[in-house]
Amino acid sequence: MHVATIQMEMADRSKAENWDRADQLLDRARGADLVLMPEIWNIGYFSFNRYREDSEDLGGETASRMSRWAKELGACLYAGSLVERDGGNCYNTALFFGPNGERLATYRKIHLFGYGSQESQILTPGRNPVVVETPLGKFGITTCYDLRFPELFRILMARGAQMFLVTSAWPFPRLEHWIMFNRTRAIENVAFLASSNCVGKNAGAHFCGHSMVVDPWGVVIAGAGDEECVVRAEVDLNKVAQVRKVFPALEDIAFPVGP
Repeated sequence: MHVATIQMEMADRSKAENWDRADQLLDRARGADLVLMPEIWNIGYFSFNRYREDSEDLGGETASRMSRWAKELGACLYAGSLVERDGGNCYNTALFFGPNGERLATYRKIHLFGYGSQESQILTPGRNPVVVETPLGKFGITTCYDLRFPELFRILMARGAQMFLVTSAWPFPRLEHWIMFNRTRAIENVAFLASSNCVGKNAGAHFCGHSMVVDPWGVVIAGAGDEECVVRAEVDLNKVAQVRKVFPALEDIAFPVGP
């Protein structure tokens, strides 16, 4: 399986300009079986003043464009997230499309960020972990701040996820945390992980990039710096079962109880 994770440069641009930028990067991802995009790339994660005004329902232009791109690429597309409007609530909602353009899964971000962020004030948290099953394999889908909560990844692993997909808008100065969490979530669940992060600046915040693909041993098999690019890697999901057999740590999971 050929994986392409898009590290998109953000700026204070219009939604139309970001759509055009995404088109250029998706065109560079041709030949991949699985493509990833970053979090709230269509308006910029830190554009909190635009969240409600630029929110869309799941039949909106951003989702429609991503569906068309999945079909154009003939690939599974983890299309990053957008601010979804549903009734009186808004959500940070990630979309996963199959190679025929069909939306196979949606994931509303469970862990909303509140430290130096208005996300948790404006948006409503999701409640449901999501594993999507495809001909390529089973993917657990997550968003940014979720990386700090290992319980979610354990649930996804227990539901059959062979690879975690992370859409993100992770900023400086917490680059070391980002790198560590990407590797740790893979190691502790003996699974692959692929992440797509932003670079550039948005509303004064500077994104740290370093999108990567990590194998079940925690080895970074492909990664980026802090410039716009497309990261590519070859992934064999059969390796998950092989590593879990060689090093069966997951069989020893126990939940201690008090006295």
